[in-house]
Amino acid sequence: MSTRRPWLLVVLATLLLATACTDGGSNSAESSGTTASAGTSAGTGTTSSSGRAASAAYVNLGDSYSAGTGVRPLVEDSPLQCQRSSSNYAHVLAQRRGLALDDVSCAGATTSDFFAAQYFGVDPQLDALGERTRIVTLMIGGNDGDIFSGTIADCGEVAAADPTGAPCRARYGDSFVRGVQSNTYPALVKALNAVADRAPNARVVIVGYPWILPDTTGCYPTMRIAAGDVAYIRDLQATLNRAVARAATETGATFVDMSTVSEGHDACQPEGVRWIEPQVGSSAPVKVHPNVDGQRAIADQVGAALGR
Repeated sequence: MSTRRPWLLVVLATLLLATACTDGGSNSAESSGTTASAGTSAGTGTTSSSGRAASAAYVNLGDSYSAGTGVRPLVEDSPLQCQRSSSNYAHVLAQRRGLALDDVSCAGATTSDFFAAQYFGVDPQLDALGERTRIVTLMIGGNDGDIFSGTIADCGEVAAADPTGAPCRARYGDSFVRGVQSNTYPALVKALNAVADRAPNARVVIVGYPWILPDTTGCYPTMRIAAGDVAYIRDLQATLNRAVARAATETGATFVDMSTVSEGHDACQPEGVRWIEPQVGSSAPVKVHPNVDGQRAIADQVGAALGR
């Protein structure tokens, strides 16, 4: 939709500024430095997508939620555009289990970036998979058609005019939900089928998105969503997560539902409680994304789904 701001450009502009600084924000996983070695991750054989010789036992795919965008330090030698954290849930899980990880997740990714290069020098994400791959994790779908990520921007733009009403619902109606149902869902099925084809021996685990907003009253202007639009955004996010779950069922993947465990950890909660960083009042370099606590919570749920 033409009124939407280019979400990835907003994220990257913030990130490039933040990466140039040396402050230790609330999302820092370490007190110094902004990168961590791509060759190892706390003793595991973690690799970046560059110089890949063969598929790793564990591969992580997906978008900025999967990449841990905004959580420092970044993976050393990983593409800057991807803003891939060395403390995202996949790295946490690989460290806990002693797994060799190839993390090719990338900020701004859509399902189409599984099949084609997202940027120059950033291979299609499916290229990381192979017969040796045993575990694949991913979070994807939120950027497809700019439906979900763009909605936060769209609703924020109209909230100031009517912060106690529902101006976003009034303007856009069910167009966002229909977009998820008609476009995002089939794209997810296509992507997950392709993952299964490229990694026939792997357990595929796709993760739903944790709650961004509380279930009733919001926290305008900390999150620039009008009070009456909180339920509207929650319904859209629930629709997206249901689409992810349905696609997982259809393709034989495992769905990890974050909705129950993330309740009460949304962006309106205080620091130390929230798993999602708010638009206002956060020192995190990227807003409306999981912080380090959120990434660890995702790792907990993925680990539980995988079992021992």
